[in-house]
Amino acid sequence: MLVPPPWLEQLLSTTFFTMCENHINTPRNECNMYCLDCKDQAFCFYCKQSWHKDHQVIQIRRSSYHDVVRVVEIQKVLDISGVQTYVINSARVLFLNERPQNQPKTNSVVGSGKSNSHLCEICRRNLLDPFRFCSLGCKLVGIKKNRNASFALSAKKDEEIGRMHEGMPRRLPSKEELREGIHKQVYQSKPSNSHLRPLCSNSRRRKGIPHRAPIGP
Repeated sequence: MLVPPPWLEQLLSTTFFTMCENHINTPRNECNMYCLDCKDQAFCFYCKQSWHKDHQVIQIRRSSYHDVVRVVEIQKVLDISGVQTYVINSARVLFLNERPQNQPKTNSVVGSGKSNSHLCEICRRNLLDPFRFCSLGCKLVGIKKNRNASFALSAKKDEEIGRMHEGMPRRLPSKEELREGIHKQVYQSKPSNSHLRPLCSNSRRRKGIPHRAPIGP
């Protein structure tokens, strides 16, 4: 099993959305960014432009007072398979850490009478879909505890390629190829009867314009 990247635990323990001490009197000075190259503290927009311009940086966002990251950003550096995602403000995100639950942890949906099998393997939070973890933090704990998951992108790609090739049938002709073949067969099988009839028939064509006979005196 490949170990998680060294910056992940630092990211999950970082405090975001504090005011940047270097740009205290400027707008957009909240520390909502993290550099995967420096693996240091959170910083603001102006710090990124000054010291992290060419670094690998991800932006952290807030949802219900909890830190989230957009899937399009984090999936470039981590295999996030198995983590529940949500759509917030038209963007798909996932939570960084486990969220405390006020309600008792239960396996059933209140009033429905049906068992809810979609639970986080670590914190037992109810999930919307059949995922294994509610957050990156819970997946990290699951990797350390059970060793049956991975954040490595290479492992994800190999798994996807294996599923794609497993049981794959032989290549079938495309619709364009099928249409082209059908047309060829039709044209080849259609008998040519051009020799049975003249190219232009004049048997019923009038030879001239009719004229009335002159009227006598």
